[in-house]
Amino acid sequence: MKNRYYNPAKKHHRPDGFQNNYISFRGKRWHEILRWRWQAWRAGHPRPIATPIPVVAPDLNFIGANAKAGLSMQPAVTWIGHITVLAQIGGLNILTDPVFSDRCFPVQWAGPKRQTPPGLSLAQLPHIDVVLLSHNHYDHMDEGSLLALSKQTGGSPLFITPLGHKHWFAQRGIHHVIELDWWDTHVLPATERSARIPVTLTPSQHWSARTATDALRSLWGGFAVMSPDCHLFFAGDTAYSKDFVDIRQHFAREQTPESGGGFDMALLPIGAYEPRWFMKDQHVNPDEA
Repeated sequence: MKNRYYNPAKKHHRPDGFQNNYISFRGKRWHEILRWRWQAWRAGHPRPIATPIPVVAPDLNFIGANAKAGLSMQPAVTWIGHITVLAQIGGLNILTDPVFSDRCFPVQWAGPKRQTPPGLSLAQLPHIDVVLLSHNHYDHMDEGSLLALSKQTGGSPLFITPLGHKHWFAQRGIHHVIELDWWDTHVLPATERSARIPVTLTPSQHWSARTATDALRSLWGGFAVMSPDCHLFFAGDTAYSKDFVDIRQHFAREQTPESGGGFDMALLPIGAYEPRWFMKDQHVNPDEA
């Protein structure tokens, strides 16, 4: 299948899809997968959770009042679970990679099951203005959650995604979607209740696949959200790579010491990082994060 977005001037573009900047992704060979599973079985992984994961009750009064504060909104983030975060900045309620379903799988009767309920339920969310979607893996692009958000009271949020996702949304009746390439910026315009906020898609070292036949057909990435009151960086899923240097340099003029320095908040992934020989090219570990 041809890449309809293909631009030969961009090194991460390929005629049939996309690729990383510094280390080309390749699928694991069968013997590597067998080695990985054999080592996990011998070590008894994944081990069952011995004690319940502690949960902090959300401050719903604060979140609700902050959501209605407009330009007086206090910059705040609420971790909902996994990669899903509610960011309240610049008068807007922004949600990253919303996953509220019980399982990350094409069906809800099989596949990996979440160990802890979301810190906020869909019903407890304020009206979401923008959803940032980093890539199409099932633990980031959850169909049930995206459909529910598109039908929220007050109208669908704006979904901002990397290239290659608009068709998937359109098939499900969701059309309020913006696609970006790496370093593309979409500006959320200023309104009576919100600031002007540029949102830039940043590179990451990862990959994409929704089925057994569509690997690398859609792009992946992170986001820089440059609200006047808070510079937010959402890395999506990524390995530790020179892309972080590029991101630092790209925004250097906007983040001088005189203007307050670098990002105020960084949302970095630390999941699925062992064993390193298997995961290091696609996921950071805690030390790298």
